[in-house]
Amino acid sequence: MAVGVEAANAYVGRAALDVRELFHARGLDLGRFDNLMMVQKSVNLPCEDPVTNAVNAARPILDRLTGEQRDSIEAVIVGTESGLDFGKPISTYVHHYLGLGRRCRSFEVKHACYGGTAALRTALGLLAGSPRPRARALVIAADAGGSVVGMPYWEPSHGAGAAALLLGPEPEVLDLDPGAAGLYSYEVMDTCRPRPDLAAGDSDLSLLAYLECLERSFADYRETVAGADIVDSFDHLAFHTPFGGMVKGAHRHLMRRVKRMSPDAIEADFRTRMAASLVNPARIGNTYAAGLFVALLSLIEHGDFREPRRVGLFSYGSGCASEFYSGVVGTGAPAVLAQYRTAERLDARHRLAVADYDRLAKHTAEGAPGVQDAVLDVSRYADAYDQALHGRELLVLDRIENFHRRYRWS
Repeated sequence: MAVGVEAANAYVGRAALDVRELFHARGLDLGRFDNLMMVQKSVNLPCEDPVTNAVNAARPILDRLTGEQRDSIEAVIVGTESGLDFGKPISTYVHHYLGLGRRCRSFEVKHACYGGTAALRTALGLLAGSPRPRARALVIAADAGGSVVGMPYWEPSHGAGAAALLLGPEPEVLDLDPGAAGLYSYEVMDTCRPRPDLAAGDSDLSLLAYLECLERSFADYRETVAGADIVDSFDHLAFHTPFGGMVKGAHRHLMRRVKRMSPDAIEADFRTRMAASLVNPARIGNTYAAGLFVALLSLIEHGDFREPRRVGLFSYGSGCASEFYSGVVGTGAPAVLAQYRTAERLDARHRLAVADYDRLAKHTAEGAPGVQDAVLDVSRYADAYDQALHGRELLVLDRIENFHRRYRWS
């Protein structure tokens, strides 16, 4: 029986910052602004974290399930590079606040931005071995970025959010091609998070690793799938998206190396097969483990899927690991995603000035990993909280008691 993505949703945040305004405020070179291909970035408030992002992405999906469908979920797997504890996975909180049954696996996986695909692959393997023919799994990619040291041009691209995928026997959104995957991994110190509140690395090395992994993982895909062609085999492409300019450059690199295409032909191919995948990321920013899935959902929401379309997918995680795989997006996928009104939610975010953004950042340590006891006092940023979260029934962090994180609905 086929197992694939039945439903999918992205939590795009409730507050946003204009990226051009951030460039001006930080004194960054505006000559580099267009290379980002970004307009806004989503921002988490201090009472939001990877758990709230994950739950707020998944809850709209679960609210539309029957009781029987909810009970069929036998795994909750969270891919993240923003873990809150060395032992207790954030999936335990996610499982609890989503109200799922106890006959269920719960764990998190980590490999930087590859974590979402790692969770997806793990879930597919578990479902393939399940004794229950209509078993389902919930895969969530969720992160919350920390500060960036030594890489000032990374701050404008760092967003906030999560993506949730429901896997099951009725894959209306994405029917993955079985056995079709190309792999490429090696050790490299391109980016890392040595502390929960700190990201560091070498941006040039990260770009080079991304490009190498894209080319080599597709080469392995081509060896695995006889006759595969980067143009003829895929109606669309979606890549892990740190920012749009990086994806466009990676597409150009691959078309030059593999197809020897002219610049005009590359540009036309990008607009036809990839541009739609960058519409939402341009307004959200880098969502780390969710970066590929957010791009895929954007592609489905803004692309042409009046007929089933095969999509080539590239996942990359610093450190590094990569995978090129594929699947068919069905004609019903746009309608499934339309239920969650992503465009409306993007437009409805509370707009922050840079001064507001900086003020919020001063409170992020209150609920950071390792904090033993705290009460998240939202009155300190009541203006932003009231506009963004109050009364919207979204999960927020309320307090921490002896390291136990307690959440509530806003």
